[in-house]
Amino acid sequence: MILGKASPTDMNLHPMKYKWAYELYNQAVRNSWFPHEIPLGEDLVDWKKMTEDERHAVEFLMAFFNPAELIVNRSLALGVYPYLKSPECHLYLAKQMFEEANHCVAFEYVLETFPLDRDKVYNVHLDTDSMAKKEAFINKYLIRMTEENLDIESAEGKKDFVRNLVATNIVMEGIWFYSGFMVALSFRQRNQLRNLGSMINWVIRDESLHLKFGIHLIHTILEENPEILTEEFAAEIKNIVIEGVELEAAYNRDLFPNGILGLNADYVNQYVRYVADRRLEELGLEAHYNVTNPAKWMSTATDVFELVNFFEQQNTAYEVDAHGHTKEEKPPEEKSPIQE
Repeated sequence: MILGKASPTDMNLHPMKYKWAYELYNQAVRNSWFPHEIPLGEDLVDWKKMTEDERHAVEFLMAFFNPAELIVNRSLALGVYPYLKSPECHLYLAKQMFEEANHCVAFEYVLETFPLDRDKVYNVHLDTDSMAKKEAFINKYLIRMTEENLDIESAEGKKDFVRNLVATNIVMEGIWFYSGFMVALSFRQRNQLRNLGSMINWVIRDESLHLKFGIHLIHTILEENPEILTEEFAAEIKNIVIEGVELEAAYNRDLFPNGILGLNADYVNQYVRYVADRRLEELGLEAHYNVTNPAKWMSTATDVFELVNFFEQQNTAYEVDAHGHTKEEKPPEEKSPIQE
């Protein structure tokens, strides 16, 4: 069983039960990158030419991304890692926690480089109702993950673990983050902020693995604990995702009070609904919104499994430890127990 308190017999990698976690760890190591190697200062030429609404969009994104990475890190350290027995999962989570810290440093680098008011950015959540509501949503799960001890052996404790993971991994990292990624990369589509776009691409590489790990973990828990997989629980999981989409839609209306060239809240929110459907399907649930992707140029980045496979084929200057391991044959993609 993947859930439970680790014992001395759970401290050896072999025999390995969850090879997917070890493979994701090795891919994460190969993806290692460092923010300050990206010449972000070159984007200041573009910044000077941008409109106030465009600068507002960047400022608003940083107000969310900067604390969000540390929130995810805290949830992993206190709400996920202690409840998993698998040493290969522990390896991956250790690398993911480094990546979340690295992302925080990356977004601090943005604040250091662009002439943004740091105090204003840090306090947006106090002054903006839509962001305060997103914060309240995630805090409900974060408190349970960091300040309460789950009875992980009970059915309700296992359900709470899955609920927490859906809120932080699927909604926050898998929908809210991708909404922001699309906005940030839209500048590069217009040949603006190209180095910021490169940074976001590296963040997406990491986040695609975070999502794949979370989805594999949820599937594994449900397969090993079929007693918790009821129609009511599946509906509850879907409703967590739908609530997250509604909160993001309100946030995007504050992000784009007037719209910017080629981008407005309706456009981004259609993309959010499209992404949410992909996440529901990746969990084995039916799509809810059934909308088309308005940002076709984000199509690969949206599908977590396609994105991971894409990045595995890339050979970049940043990739490290590319020959450090013999790549094992991948297990076939799992059919979600929700579909069975």
